[in-house]
Amino acid sequence: MPRLAANLSMMFHEWPFLERFKAAKEAGFTAVEYLFPYEHPAEAMGAALQDNDLTQALFNLPPGDWAAGERGLATQPARRDEFRTGVATALRYAAATGVKRLHVMSGHGASDDKAARAAYADALRFACDQAGPAGIEILIEPINGRDMPGYFMNDFDLAVDLITELGLPNLKLQFDIYHRQIIRGDVLTGLKTLLPLIAHVQIASVPARAEPGSGELDDIRVLQELDALGYTGFVGCEYRPAAGTLAGLAWREKL
Repeated sequence: MPRLAANLSMMFHEWPFLERFKAAKEAGFTAVEYLFPYEHPAEAMGAALQDNDLTQALFNLPPGDWAAGERGLATQPARRDEFRTGVATALRYAAATGVKRLHVMSGHGASDDKAARAAYADALRFACDQAGPAGIEILIEPINGRDMPGYFMNDFDLAVDLITELGLPNLKLQFDIYHRQIIRGDVLTGLKTLLPLIAHVQIASVPARAEPGSGELDDIRVLQELDALGYTGFVGCEYRPAAGTLAGLAWREKL
């Protein structure tokens, strides 16, 4: 059975954010993830987890100005100091929540831009170095260009190349089944081939990004195959419920 983590940025919108932890617990989840915790004090995030006996599976480093369209700072040499400040902020929240995996959004840039790649590599080295003593893994995630045009980390080969090139023990792959299907397809082969690099998995239906099992993939079979491969990490439910969070949770009964 996969270790499902409710994504509180996309699910449980029927509740204010800090009340979503309790709602997720009452709906049967034992873990949560979300995009960003930074609008709330670190202590409040830790208390919400502790009060509801939940594990924090993942969140992202600060992305820059999200409302203005920024999707990470790591590929921008001129924002190096701001990125490093963001690492310190994320680690402070990690200490409060006990999370062991942080996702570094790359930011925008052409995948063949050598300066962007060099800045990204430098940012990942720094993040891994800072996170390592706390036992925290740094993750990179290929995101499809349809949902996020111009995003630098837009392909699985690029992710594998960077992880291999840098050779950092706590630099891992975040494998989003939704993005994989749009970028490359061949989801089961990808999971099997890349499993040694994978530290976190996410799922949503394709193309609507709704509940698993409601789109073109047999998501239930994919999750069962993931179990069969011996994956023991979390599977983040990063989907937008089609007709209310609680009404859309029946898919879990098929696992």
